[in-house]
Amino acid sequence: MIVITAPTGNIGRHLLTRLLESAPAAGEDLRVIVRDPARLPEAARGRVEVVTGSHGDADVVDRAFEGADAVFWLVPPDASLTPYDAYSGFTRPAAEAFATHGVRHVVGVSALGRGTPLADRAGLVTASLAMDDLIADTGVAYRALANPSFFENLLEEADSIREKGVFTDNTDPDRKAPLVAVADIAAAAASLLLDRSWTGTGSVPVLGPQDLSPNDLARIMTEQFGRPVRYERQPLDETHATLVGYGLNEAFVRGIVDMKRAKEEGLDAGVARTPDTASATTFEQWCARTLKPVVLSS
Repeated sequence: MIVITAPTGNIGRHLLTRLLESAPAAGEDLRVIVRDPARLPEAARGRVEVVTGSHGDADVVDRAFEGADAVFWLVPPDASLTPYDAYSGFTRPAAEAFATHGVRHVVGVSALGRGTPLADRAGLVTASLAMDDLIADTGVAYRALANPSFFENLLEEADSIREKGVFTDNTDPDRKAPLVAVADIAAAAASLLLDRSWTGTGSVPVLGPQDLSPNDLARIMTEQFGRPVRYERQPLDETHATLVGYGLNEAFVRGIVDMKRAKEEGLDAGVARTPDTASATTFEQWCARTLKPVVLSS
């Protein structure tokens, strides 16, 4: 039995689709934890066991993890909380349930940066790494999918790209860094969940096929959309003020800003790209399939 948390989110929906295709042949049953079962894809109806509720709730995970062999764990960050509460606080009931029900394998979504000088001052990343430690301390075999920033973050910029031809971030225009498609993270998770021959704890970097700068992204989007797209750098203090103005928890906002600052200082550069750490989807492919239809929609 494999349990999938957040099965309707960006990563979880790709993972659920993959496991619906592969798990039956592997003799695996699937169970999902979801707040709103109506959001599950039609292909999942009648093929997965559904536990309704939040996977941050002790009663929900107690029911969901009974008889489970493996769990896919993803924390949906809650900007109303502090970073620690958003990650470790949310995960603590699940960690207790892993031990109670004898769950053997857990695959979690985490971040790059472990072992670097920046790891303890990287905001949300620091909180995510502490969550990994909490899970590992339960004694399960654990693999943390160590990810850079996602291509999908650009979907939040789609209106600005469409209306102004501009996207923003806080990094140097020419600083190259790894970026990854969420579908590739889901592919790595599916592989680990279906072949549970691994033991102990460790990280599995998923780095995308190449490092790209904001100016590289702008050039590729310009080519894909047939219209100019440019990048504008936003100061971190401006980002901080904007997010606080939206009513987010101030400590959580500091966590975002500290994470962005650490990435600018090289947080994501601590792991080399190899055939084992690279993933397949290029930005050109993702842009054509996912971002272009959104930007060019009326």
